[in-house]
Amino acid sequence: MNLIQGAGIRFGELSRALVKASRKMQNPVLIELTRGRLVESTHCGTIAVVRADGEIVAGIGDTARPVFPRSAIKPLQAFPFLETGAADRFGFGEAEIAIACASHTGTSRHTGLVAAMLQRVGLSAEALGCGTHEPTHAATQRELIRSGAHPSPLHHNCSGKHAAMLATAVHRTEPTEGYWRPDHPVQQRIRRALEDMTGATLGADVCGIDGCSVPNWAIPLAGLAHAFARLGSGAGLAAQHAATATRIASACWAHPDLVAGPGALVTEVMLRLPGRVLVKSGAEAVYCGALPEHGLGFALKIDDGTKRAAEAALVHLIAHYYPTVRDLGPSARLTNWRGLEVGEMRPSPELAAMLARLP
Repeated sequence: MNLIQGAGIRFGELSRALVKASRKMQNPVLIELTRGRLVESTHCGTIAVVRADGEIVAGIGDTARPVFPRSAIKPLQAFPFLETGAADRFGFGEAEIAIACASHTGTSRHTGLVAAMLQRVGLSAEALGCGTHEPTHAATQRELIRSGAHPSPLHHNCSGKHAAMLATAVHRTEPTEGYWRPDHPVQQRIRRALEDMTGATLGADVCGIDGCSVPNWAIPLAGLAHAFARLGSGAGLAAQHAATATRIASACWAHPDLVAGPGALVTEVMLRLPGRVLVKSGAEAVYCGALPEHGLGFALKIDDGTKRAAEAALVHLIAHYYPTVRDLGPSARLTNWRGLEVGEMRPSPELAAMLARLP
């Protein structure tokens, strides 16, 4: 019995030590959901707010830890589309640049624009390597079902980015087959642009494959925020990069409905604050953006990939500078199916303290 009890004590001590060590490695809670007087659920994560010169003005969690930004870096992936001359050669304007930066919802306007881009470079939807999924715009999805039609690669939220990649390959007389592979010149140019903008070194050790099959590199959150600070201001960039940054930001502000879609948080924020907030979402609860009036870029990641928490954190961050966005994103008031208020979704004390430190 004593041996068992002794082993139990040692095991208990080890267990507590492991839990303590685990907590040290975890990012702090950013968003809390309550029910009654108790916290029912929590979402941990990381936020970095950085100036164009690389100074981290505020952060929470491990901002040096590499994260997969997913679609949040589409505005950066669009740099070679402009800088190779492909966009200008084919007469693409702000609408096409915006759809190249988009995670669109598959409306007829989105798919029509992508199809027109492909036609202009001599290709069809069959050339797209992104795969196929149903449109995420509910009304468009219902209409597709009613008509008996099937979704095509044009409906994929990344089809605009892929059309821009294909246009770049055609412009440079490179093979369009396999343009999405990591070793293709199209992807190598994008990798170099990401390194230039973020300051990160991107190799095979941090390379993953995105949902649309192109490479996605894990990048420190602070590096992503730095890149978007530079994107929004042009500060510290070579002349060509600065001009490209201006064109990309202007296109997204001119066509926020193309960057996402009707009712999407990204679209609603930029409709309300054109020229003031540039923002892009990524899968698994990532957001990156710029606040040009304040010379800042930001990036955030919710560890468990939950969209509601990422949207809530984003709105709290932007509302620190622009309170008019407080009504966007998920409601802070939690109700049940009868409409009874049962709790709230709120920033954690740690997040509130970080926001208070913002310049």
